Amino acid sequence: MHDSARAVTDAERAALAAADGPPALRFPYDATALVDEPLRTERLVLRPLEASHAADVFEYQRLPEVIRYLPWPERDREQAYEHTAKRAAGRVLAADGDYVVFAIMLAGEPSAGDERAGVDSVGRVIGDVMVRVSNTQHAQLEIGWVLHPDFQGRGYAREGAGALVDFTFSTLSPHRIQAFLDVRNGASAALCERLGMRREAIILEEEYNDGEWTDTAIYGILRREWAAARGQGRVRP
Repeated sequence: MHDSARAVTDAERAALAAADGPPALRFPYDATALVDEPLRTERLVLRPLEASHAADVFEYQRLPEVIRYLPWPERDREQAYEHTAKRAAGRVLAADGDYVVFAIMLAGEPSAGDERAGVDSVGRVIGDVMVRVSNTQHAQLEIGWVLHPDFQGRGYAREGAGALVDFTFSTLSPHRIQAFLDVRNGASAALCERLGMRREAIILEEEYNDGEWTDTAIYGILRREWAAARGQGRVRP
């Protein structure tokens, strides 16, 4: 079992905070081990997404208010299940573009899919978080998240995304983590700031979605900033 709150010691955080050396990604990384030994927070379990989670994922993937800010088209159930299976196939981080998606699971919540009965007793998938390789040469990784609206406003997104940031820095050792947001997505922007990330740029009219050109905001945090904030308790809960 992995406890994200104990990913590194205080001494290790201090060393990370002082370090600003060359790229040192711990690649390749295979997340398969986290299926049986997932990341755990106070209320959540984060484990690699599986095709069997498709019914739960569809419950939020089909909602217009969710996909409005994501590069996801509208999908019917069959297409959505195929999409989840495709996302679940990503397990190894080794090269640019590689990714792993983690299901955010809430214990005690019944799953939306009968096919999971007796298979997964951890709980319902209420969202997911993703880490993707942006640039191996310069040790840059990207994170992203999505949460079912019924579970928003309870701190689950902060808890899950925060665990992912801690795990990513302490286990994979990137120099930088970044996030790309639709600039209209105020909730995700606020979450980035709670995670200690800064808004670094806005790319004007980068994408054409839903009949209009949309701007993209870029948020980022460096390894030494994360380590210093975690060591001194400045990352807001």
